[in-house]
Amino acid sequence: MLGSINHSSTLSILLYPLSPKPGCCSSRKLNVRTHPWEKSVEKSVKLRTMVVGCKIENQEMGLQASERLYLGMDFGTSGARYALIDKQGTIHAEGKREYPNYMKEDSLDWALSWKTTLFSLLEDVPVHLRPLVASISLDGTSATTLIIDSKTGEPLARPYLYNESCPDALPLVKSIAPVNHTVCSGSSTLCKLVSWWNNDDSDKKSTMLLHQADWLLWLLHGQLGVSDYNNALKVGYDPEADSYPDWLLSQPYAQLLPMVKAPGTSIGHLKGDIRTQFAGFSEDCIVCTGTTDSIAAFLAARATKPGKAAVSYGVHYCQSNYRQASFCYNSVCKIIRVTSLGSTLAIKLLSTTRIEDARYGVYSHRLDDKWLVGGASNTGGAVLKENFSDEQLEKLSEHINPMEASPLDYYPLKSVGERFPVANPKMEPRLHPRPESDVEYLHGILESIARIEAKAYVLLKDLGATQVNEVFTAGGGAKNDKWTKIRERVLGLPVSRATQTEAAYGAALLALKGCQ
Repeated sequence: MLGSINHSSTLSILLYPLSPKPGCCSSRKLNVRTHPWEKSVEKSVKLRTMVVGCKIENQEMGLQASERLYLGMDFGTSGARYALIDKQGTIHAEGKREYPNYMKEDSLDWALSWKTTLFSLLEDVPVHLRPLVASISLDGTSATTLIIDSKTGEPLARPYLYNESCPDALPLVKSIAPVNHTVCSGSSTLCKLVSWWNNDDSDKKSTMLLHQADWLLWLLHGQLGVSDYNNALKVGYDPEADSYPDWLLSQPYAQLLPMVKAPGTSIGHLKGDIRTQFAGFSEDCIVCTGTTDSIAAFLAARATKPGKAAVSYGVHYCQSNYRQASFCYNSVCKIIRVTSLGSTLAIKLLSTTRIEDARYGVYSHRLDDKWLVGGASNTGGAVLKENFSDEQLEKLSEHINPMEASPLDYYPLKSVGERFPVANPKMEPRLHPRPESDVEYLHGILESIARIEAKAYVLLKDLGATQVNEVFTAGGGAKNDKWTKIRERVLGLPVSRATQTEAAYGAALLALKGCQ
């Protein structure tokens, strides 16, 4: 299914104050089966749900029965969250789930894990708040790709994960795409599609490509073949022209491409069987197109003080009006970047100029009539979790002197391959030599990640971005004060934690946009 968006459907967000080894990606069959979802929901692990400021009768905080709420869900690299907000941006409930480990043959069955987690999050939404939910949206990891049956929606192969590289497809992709285009990276969605197309011998007439967020949203609205222009960027969609380019449409696998809409666009109503399974959601609850996890984190990490901005380059997002902030392009603001320190490191800046350079893993997402320029590195919290428990991270960090530079020179990666600020699928992790002191080791890793972040900022400036003056941080890493001070020293910039640090909040803002 092919399609495009028109200018009338551009994104307009109102923000309120209050791993497979690199190499050839061969085709992987997945036997289609049905599952007892109700039981799976009950067994999903590590539930955490918090209802904020709401009594059963929905009267506390002035929440009336006629008021509506907006549900956002974030499907990140290590788990999923939900946030339920009102029009003022107040959170009324939130929770998280870790992905359950379902095995299929010799690998994780990610599709089953995501589906189970989606239904778990719906189950976690407080029953007394479900009738107030007006709309739903969610985000997924960028370039996580599913090849599905276009009639049933069932996956036909194991999903290609966000950081999976398909170098076998790269020469062909480079031969058809413009030089240094976003798709000219082994981890791009298009490389994954081409790799599957060339290595799978099955009948391809009834197949379709969807991204993680697209497929999960389909489970809710039932209309196959709908994506958004943030997720579709790495398959080759041109968000500036609002269409797929001719060089892509001329390829035999173009028939698999989904139609594309703006993020936060209403697709349809929540399916009847979902409303039956999770009693309480209303018949008029709509499901909206989603976005990527890093874009959702950016939307969530907006400034909350007068005169401050989210990101930069020529035109800035600012909050000159504390009571009702929106994207403001004419006020004088500080130039700020948003950094997401979750399992991976993602950097975004708002720009009037679109920048694309696959040599460095730099690309631009469309956000209304502006661009979010940046990239995502494979370094980040996932490396820390491999080496330290949460308790160790907290205790060891207490003994780090953040004003003292670490002499250790690492490139912390969980596995082989880097995307940004260097696009090198063969880059090896560098985490040695390891000192006897765990404090020194942690210090070295934290400082090395900060150096990668600094290198990213320098690169973006060299490619045309404006000099950064301040960094807002989202993600789990934002909670570590010692790491924040290390980053301030290495970057030479003030670093602060965003008021809202969860991408689920940004997805909820998209759901709110879909009702406006």
